[in-house]
This record gives sequence, structure tokens and C-alpha cells, in this order.
Amino acid sequence: MRADWDALAQPAQMNANGQMVGMPVDWRGASHPPRVLLSGRYCRLEPLSAERHGAQLFDALHQLPGGANWTYLSHGPFAGPDDWLEWVGANAGSDDPQFYAIVDQVDGVAIGLASYLRIAPADGSIEVGFLNFSPRLQRSRLATEAMYLMMRNAFELGYRRYEWKCDAQNAPSVKAALRLGFTFEGLFRQARVNKGRNRDTAWFSTLDGEWPARRQALEAWLEPKNFDADGRQRQSLARFAAMRE
Repeated sequence: MRADWDALAQPAQMNANGQMVGMPVDWRGASHPPRVLLSGRYCRLEPLSAERHGAQLFDALHQLPGGANWTYLSHGPFAGPDDWLEWVGANAGSDDPQFYAIVDQVDGVAIGLASYLRIAPADGSIEVGFLNFSPRLQRSRLATEAMYLMMRNAFELGYRRYEWKCDAQNAPSVKAALRLGFTFEGLFRQARVNKGRNRDTAWFSTLDGEWPARRQALEAWLEPKNFDADGRQRQSLARFAAMRE
């Protein structure tokens, strides 16, 4: 246990009382994310709008049999478009969570949902969550770019800590967090009851000091030359990350 603790703990120093304390931080604070467009090469994140995205997202996110992409979320699937549009209308203007539609740059269709949440500018901490990717978005370079755009935006706004949390049983989400370079910090046992089931929550984070190397790896992976004519990657993100360690 001590070895795991030491591996995760940030540098510390001894104060005048002989106590170990965290190192001084030269940090000026972070800003609440403005509700603006985040645009990339393959996708863009538009502030969620019932009028602009509602119908497209209902179609995109209700394709999988049994609503498999909703299993680990606290809401949905929805019985019909009216119920979904009511939920979108109630949440589109929220500052926390702050929702975005993930839109394909090619045809302008909304194919996924994401948000910032637990936004704490005074502490320099922000989380990404409410992720819901349509079959078209899953395991695509658009999905990776969407997560890159949100992470880049958060660190440019001054955040020191970028969090990813998920149901510990959600294997694809755990795998995605590790692939993107997040550090696993631990398991919060019986953290919630979700849809009548126990939820243990897995915690991951990326820190501002870790971001430059991860940004370089993500940007290298996202380069068009890293994909063949069918959109298949030539080199994995893990390979680019290893080159920057």
C-alpha cells in the first residue's frame, strides 16, 4: 500500500513544525468554461441545443439493442423523442454539468454527447463525463479528438486537475481512460446506487504537469498521415505516448 501511495503522491516538504506539507504552488486560478464551440479537424463540440441537436442525438443514441450505451449512465434510454427532448431542454442551459454535442465535421450531424462537470475553478479541478457515443462515434478518431479538445480547453483555462470517473464495471470506459493516458487513482466502493444497482466508482486523473507530453502524443496520433484510406490507424496512441516518456 505504501508503495502505491508513494507512486501517486505529489512532492512534499517539511515545514517549520517538522510536518510534511505539499509544495508551494504558483497558480493563479482557473476560469469557468465559457459555453463556446470547440473545433477540431474531424469533429467539433457545440454547446448542446434542443433545437439544433435534439432530434439527431435521439436517433444516434438509440440505435443499440437494449440501450447498451445507456447502461452505466444515470439517465436513459428514453421511450421516445418527446421524453428525450424534454431532458435536453432541461439540461442544455446548465452551467454544471455543461453539455456539448459532438458533431461530425464532414456532414454536421450530432453523433455523441459529453460534458464538463464538478467544475471547481477555485480548486483547479474539472471532470469530463456524461459521455454517450453513438455506434458511428465509438472507437473512431472523432471520439479521441473530442476528448482531446475538451482536455486541451480545460488546461488552457488554467485547471490543474482533469478527472475521469466511471462505473468500475464499465470496461470500455476504463479502457478509454487508460488509453488516453489518465492515471488510475483508486476505487470508491459503494459510491452510488445507479438504476437500482450498486456502483463502485473508478477514479482517474490527468494533471497539468502531465498534459504537455500527452498533448503531443494525442496530436501526433490525430495527424491525417497516421490513418490509411479506410481511416485505420497506422500507429497506436500507446506507441506515440511511449515515444514521449
